[in-house]
Amino acid sequence: MRARTRLAIGAIGAVAGAALLTGCGDAGSSGTDAPQSSASGAGCAPVAGKQLIALQDDKKLQNSDNVIPAVNSKAANPQLLAALDKVSAVLDTPKLIQLNKAVNEDRKTAKVAAEEFASANNVTAGIAKGSGGDIVVGAANFAESQILGELYRIALTAAGYQVKVQQIGNRELYEPALEKGEIQVVPEYAATMAEFLNTKAKGGTPPPISSPDINTTVTALKAEGGKVGITFGTPAAAQDQNAFAVTQEFADKYGVRTLSEFAAKCSGSATVLGGPPECEQRAFCKPGLEKTYGLKVGSFSSLDQGGPLTKSGLRDGTISVGLIFSSDGAFATS
Repeated sequence: MRARTRLAIGAIGAVAGAALLTGCGDAGSSGTDAPQSSASGAGCAPVAGKQLIALQDDKKLQNSDNVIPAVNSKAANPQLLAALDKVSAVLDTPKLIQLNKAVNEDRKTAKVAAEEFASANNVTAGIAKGSGGDIVVGAANFAESQILGELYRIALTAAGYQVKVQQIGNRELYEPALEKGEIQVVPEYAATMAEFLNTKAKGGTPPPISSPDINTTVTALKAEGGKVGITFGTPAAAQDQNAFAVTQEFADKYGVRTLSEFAAKCSGSATVLGGPPECEQRAFCKPGLEKTYGLKVGSFSSLDQGGPLTKSGLRDGTISVGLIFSSDGAFATS
């Protein structure tokens, strides 16, 4: 699942009783499982194609994983938060897709991609300078987090801070560092961070506190953050969450643009769902599709977590629908 441990962690907090997050297949399985007896009807066979599109989650299976700045509370003065909120104000999912494409497909560095974006979108316009100081922005070990970290660097530099971006690793490493003030800022994801803090505080698999509604999620997130000395800025419109993708050719052939349409037209033996092995057990993936949309697939192909195997399976026409991330550069149309 690349370095995106945030998705697995988010699932841990949400498994209790709700139709919620990630993954596909029995752990350790490989290849394509035999058709399930519960999948009646013809279904929709895979259709190869280059361009991928995300089916709209019209019944809101996924929770609101909007990008949001997380700040050590001792560093979270109004000037700093205002600078970070400038990034949130200009960042939506289509722009995040293009940023990921710039790094993962066009092979620009995260620093260059962020600087070009900041210039094109006037990120630093209107940011007030203050007394400044030293700030370390932590970044997780995947490209999107590094891009966001560079955007935060640009905004905070404009506000008069001396800023360093430091790649740290996964959430289990950087979240304690943020609490302790060893780093001051981290780009986060609202629902996943809420469930991480919820699970860390309560242990086990507590009832989820995040929601498809971003305001509900942020209220819960800020309450949990307040207990451990973490303050959160304003969420961006940009989300990076589980998405179910098909090829443009598939969508055109079967006339599907939403998950409701997909379930209504494509439940059946010919439909192949692809994704990581854990998808069959995780409530935001196959069980969620079944419970929320009534989808029945004919077979499951155990691949990866939003990575090259799943995207290749879609493009090569070996799977009908696959789980990838909603901000993936593969969704870029240019």
